[in-house]
Amino acid sequence: MSTQVPFERSAVQLRREAYRRRQTFLSVAIAAVSTGVVGALLLVAITGSPGWRRVRESFLDLDAAREALPAVLRGLWLNVELLLFCAAGALLLGLGIATLRTLRRPVFFPLRALATGYTYTFRGAPLIITLYVFAFGIPGLRLGGTPSVLVLGGAALVLTYGAYIAEVFRAGIESVHPSQRAAARSLGLTYRQTMRHVVLPQAVRRVAPPLLNDLVAMQKDVGLISLAGPVDAIRAAQIETSVSYNYTPYIVAGVLFVLLAIPLVAVTDWVTVRAARRQSGDLGL
Repeated sequence: MSTQVPFERSAVQLRREAYRRRQTFLSVAIAAVSTGVVGALLLVAITGSPGWRRVRESFLDLDAAREALPAVLRGLWLNVELLLFCAAGALLLGLGIATLRTLRRPVFFPLRALATGYTYTFRGAPLIITLYVFAFGIPGLRLGGTPSVLVLGGAALVLTYGAYIAEVFRAGIESVHPSQRAAARSLGLTYRQTMRHVVLPQAVRRVAPPLLNDLVAMQKDVGLISLAGPVDAIRAAQIETSVSYNYTPYIVAGVLFVLLAIPLVAVTDWVTVRAARRQSGDLGL
């Protein structure tokens, strides 16, 4: 019965590991000290500048923040609901448009032309104009069965971001090598089966980081719905500001939007790093 001899690290390796630990500790210490110094300098420069007291009273009033926080939080929930529905709608619409733009047969040329015209139009038109047309122009027609302003504003967001997401999906679909399609068709898969089981899974995995970036941008732009009248976080902050003539509620709304975006930004960074490791063949397994 054989016994395994425990692996003994050499003295050179031990010194190398100790050196690396010292370098890591030194790097962390230098980063902490430099960050503290820069932070202290900024604090002194900002608080010691002329007009700092007026800025603090107008934008950083804690009493005004506490009074505005409940109303802004209630409005933020509307933004979250709108984000969820608009994100799902834009993803589905973008995927459908991208699929239409990748159809190859001549008989599908009208569909490709319509899909191309849609992406050109809504990528070129400013979102605020699209929002005004949908939220104010369509109700002005006084047609029967017109949806609410909130629904129309959400439709404007879906149409605008659907055009951007369609181009992201199309880039991912076209990045899949044609040999993948040829191999799938040679195995007897139809065009639909090839797209569903071979092309789209690879395309979605490749374009996940830019898709998440678009969702981060949408998370901010859902605040534009306040221009149409619904009381979201920004509109609630505006109402509170109009009462007290203090702009702290806007800062409260901005901080809440940033806190809402942090998890999505963190996921985006994680997916980006993972995609880079996948490209280099190192998943850290």
